[in-house]
Amino acid sequence: MPASGQPRFGRRRLVRSLAVAGTGVAVVALPLFGATGAAAATTTSTTATATATSATTYPDTLDGWIRESLSVMAQNGIPGSYESIHRNIMRESSGNPAAINLWDSNAAAGTPSKGLLQVIDPTFQAYHVPGTAFDPFDPVANITAACNYAADRYGSIDNVFGAY
Repeated sequence: MPASGQPRFGRRRLVRSLAVAGTGVAVVALPLFGATGAAAATTTSTTATATATSATTYPDTLDGWIRESLSVMAQNGIPGSYESIHRNIMRESSGNPAAINLWDSNAAAGTPSKGLLQVIDPTFQAYHVPGTAFDPFDPVANITAACNYAADRYGSIDNVFGAY
């Protein structure tokens, strides 16, 4: 476009070209002229749908893991808040997804607690949420399974203020 912001060939020539090409092209071009109505709504709707279906990416950080887990939880009807998940993670593992407890009664029984929310393997397996990795050390899978367990046992991770 020239500095004036107008196309080089002007609107008059563009309109004449569209009239010759037929109505199929004119419908596609209508949003260029600020069209309203069905053609504009269809274009906007298609754009909104494409945007809504694009995958959300989360950072590979504690904040990203919690937010991704909350998204999976929302899709599966599992209650919980960011603040409660963060509070419990900091108490259980200090935010270390590779944390493993080798000294408590679970460890003595051969099933050490693992991951961000210190879940034992049988609990992880029973409360694993489809769509997450089947690995208790995977941060999103660990958070989501633990929150699923807490929801079943306590109503929500929001109700957990100590070891669970």
